[in-house]
Amino acid sequence: MKQVFLTIKENIALTDSVYKMVLSGDTSGVTNCGQFVNIKLDGLFLRRPISVCDCEDGQLTLVYKVVGRGTEQMSRMNAGEILDVLVGLGNGYDTTVSGDAPLLIGGGVGVPPMYMLCKKLIAEGKNPTVILGFNRADEIFYENEFKALGARVIVSTVDGSYGVKGFVTDAMKGIDYSYFYTCGPEPMLKAVYRATNTSGQFSFEERMGCGFGACMGCSCKTVTGYKRICKEGPVLCKEEILW
Repeated sequence: MKQVFLTIKENIALTDSVYKMVLSGDTSGVTNCGQFVNIKLDGLFLRRPISVCDCEDGQLTLVYKVVGRGTEQMSRMNAGEILDVLVGLGNGYDTTVSGDAPLLIGGGVGVPPMYMLCKKLIAEGKNPTVILGFNRADEIFYENEFKALGARVIVSTVDGSYGVKGFVTDAMKGIDYSYFYTCGPEPMLKAVYRATNTSGQFSFEERMGCGFGACMGCSCKTVTGYKRICKEGPVLCKEEILW
């Protein structure tokens, strides 16, 4: 964990409720895809945890959805403002076990961490397939960015307004994969857990007090005992999850 002060370079809307914020400064504390940052905001007691979408050349990209006071405040910030950020939180994804054809499954705000993971897998010579799940067409973001990396991309929408009609599990049918990685809302994660036939890694979201393991507020029970989502997680292997 490292506390840094980062400058906002860009903060733009991708959809009606999803924003992309690019920060610049000392990003050396981010060492793996799947980690998150914790942002201090004026007037709010607790920092806001946000998944890392990308980190390269001193630039940190966050893609977040406006769901409450904190993210609404972030959406109104402008280029040049400075943020107090804890970086390098969480364990991140392990790509050494992916095999040659990993499957990446992101749902809604679980899509952003899949991007940096996809970049890393491709750099390692893997051939990932990416499934992006949304409720409807006007919620879709980052489809083209994943395609630009060279990944095979499949989009599903619950209402069928774009891509495969249904859930991410519907889009998974018929795909051969060596391993999987996923991030999204818990109902989606549970469905992926039941639908997959290989080992894989899940990234979880929990309410966090501190974000670095001190308060124990985000602890959850696993096969090997209680683990803190902010410290031993947010990424857990399929075999240790209790569902």
